Amino acid sequence: MIRYEIQGDNLEIVRIRLSPGDEVIAEAGKMIYKQSQVAWRTTMHGKGIGGKLLSGLKRKLTGESLFLTHFSCPVDEGEVGFAGDFPGRLRPVHLDPGQSVLVQRDGFVAAEASVQLDIALTKRLGAGFFGGEGFILQRLRGPGIAFIHAGGDFVEFDLASGETLEVDTGCLVCFDESVEYSIGLAGGIATSLFGGEGLFLATLTGPGKVTLQTLTLNKLRRELGASDPSS
Repeated sequence: MIRYEIQGDNLEIVRIRLSPGDEVIAEAGKMIYKQSQVAWRTTMHGKGIGGKLLSGLKRKLTGESLFLTHFSCPVDEGEVGFAGDFPGRLRPVHLDPGQSVLVQRDGFVAAEASVQLDIALTKRLGAGFFGGEGFILQRLRGPGIAFIHAGGDFVEFDLASGETLEVDTGCLVCFDESVEYSIGLAGGIATSLFGGEGLFLATLTGPGKVTLQTLTLNKLRRELGASDPSS
């Protein structure tokens, strides 16, 4: 198992210590630094030529890069650091063999090479047409440790069977695959248009864990744009 430490305040970084035989994969552009003894290579994720192309194209649909970067230490120990793209937190997700979580686009940062990455379609097409974040989510399947990024702070819920939570679609970071997920209008027409919370809400029904973020990239862009007279 890899050794790691998460440091920072408003833009956290995960520092991973690699021993010979360890390997981590990361989204292209998430690396902050690496020691010289850490080897890296960029590949299109998947097995075999056809698998690599299909997996890469499927990942492109989620808004992520076609490529993943692999980091390892063939001989000596070394360190590599990763971070998200905007102010927020990092969190490790420990996945047992066969266990999987669904992660929103831009949420995945890095993981042990044993973690499988794929895309997942939500069960209702409304999430794809109106969900804001799109109905295509990334699936992370164990075993291994994955690191996810959230804007602002994390807010977590452990939903009991049948318990329901309604969430701004952009605030959804990840949830267990056992959680049912659908999209609906945020109240009546007046509430949807003038409530300031967006047109649609994600409805999540347990059992399972749900992780939210308090800051979305769209909200950050909107606030920054409002202060720029040229925007």
